[in-house]
Amino acid sequence: MLGNIGPNWFAAVMGTGIVATAGATLPVQIPGVRGFTEVVWVIALALLVVLGVVVGGHWLWHPRVVRGHARNPQMAHFYGAAPMALVTVGSGALLVGKDLIGERVAVDLAWVLWTAGTLGGLFTAVSIPFLMFTQYTVEPDAAFGGWLMPVVPPMVSAAGGALLIPHMAPGTGRETMLYGCYAMFGLSLVASLIIISMIWTRLTLYGTSGTARVPTLWIVLGPLGQSITVAGLLGSYAALAVDPALADGMRVFGILFGVPVWGFAVLWIALATALTVRTLRRGMPFALTWWSLTFPVGTFVTGTTQLATHTSLPAFEVAAVAAYVGLLGTWVLVAIRTTRGSVRGNLFQPPINTDPIRARKDPLG
Repeated sequence: MLGNIGPNWFAAVMGTGIVATAGATLPVQIPGVRGFTEVVWVIALALLVVLGVVVGGHWLWHPRVVRGHARNPQMAHFYGAAPMALVTVGSGALLVGKDLIGERVAVDLAWVLWTAGTLGGLFTAVSIPFLMFTQYTVEPDAAFGGWLMPVVPPMVSAAGGALLIPHMAPGTGRETMLYGCYAMFGLSLVASLIIISMIWTRLTLYGTSGTARVPTLWIVLGPLGQSITVAGLLGSYAALAVDPALADGMRVFGILFGVPVWGFAVLWIALATALTVRTLRRGMPFALTWWSLTFPVGTFVTGTTQLATHTSLPAFEVAAVAAYVGLLGTWVLVAIRTTRGSVRGNLFQPPINTDPIRARKDPLG
C-alpha cells in the first residue's frame, strides 16, 4: 500500500508544524493556545519521525518508484517539502518544544533539524531547477504553485536560522549566521518572484486547470509570508551580531520590505480564495495538494505577527489572529480528510491519469 508514497506527504508535517509555531508567536495572548500549540508540535514531530522511517524504507524497497518521482516534472518539485518539514519542526522546538523537553535539548534538536533541512533545501534549490532546465519536458501552461517548493526551503531556513542566533556565542559565527540568512532570503526571494511571475502569466494566458492542482496556487503565499517573517526576525536579532547603526537599518528594512509585500499577499489571498471556491463548486476532489492551504497561510500569520511586533499597530494584531483562525479551520479540515483517505487507502494509490494537466478558461458568454 505504501509503494507509491511520495515526498509530497511531508507537506502534512509542514502544515502541522506551522500551526504550532504561528500560534506560539501570535502578537496577543489567547487562553489555551499555548497548550494547544504544544500538542500540535508533538504531533508534527511524530509525523516527521514516522514519515522519515516510511520514506527511508520506501527508498530502499521501491527505488524504481523513487526514480520515477524524481523524473516526474509534477512530483519532483515536492522534494522541497522534506527540508521545510525538518526546519519547521526544528523552529517549533525553540518556540514550543522547549517547555516540554527542556531548552538545552530543544536547541540541540533545532540545530540538527536546521542543519539537515538547510543542506537538503539548498540541494533542491539547485538540483530541481537544473533538471527543469536540462531534462524535463515543460508545456507552456505547466507553471503551477508546486514549482516554488524546491526554491522556498532556503527562505524557511533563514527564518529558522534567525531563531538560532540568540543561542550562538557572540562573534564571527553569529555574524556569519545573520548574513547567511540574508543570503538565503535573497536566493529564495528572487527565484520565487520569477516563478510567481510565470504563474501569473500562465493564469492570464491559459487559465486554471480546474483540478486538485488549484490549491497549489496558495503556495505563492509561502515565500511572501515567509520573506516578511525573515525580514522581521533578522531585524529583531541583528543587534546581537552587528553594530547598532547597521542593526537599526536592518530593523527598519523589516518594516519597509514587509508592509508592501504584505499588501500583495492580501491581494493573492483574495485571488486564490476566489479561484479555489470556483473550483470547489465544480467538484474539486480531495488530494494532498490541499495541504497547500495550511503552511503558506501559516507563514502569512507569522509575517503579520512580525509586522505587529515592529509597528505595534492593532490592525496587524487583528489580521494575525484572524488569519490564524482561518489556518486552524483549514488545518482541521485537511487533517481529517487526510486521515480518512489514509485509512481507506485512497491517498496511497498511484494517479489514474498521468497525462499533463491542461489549463483552460471558461468560454465567453
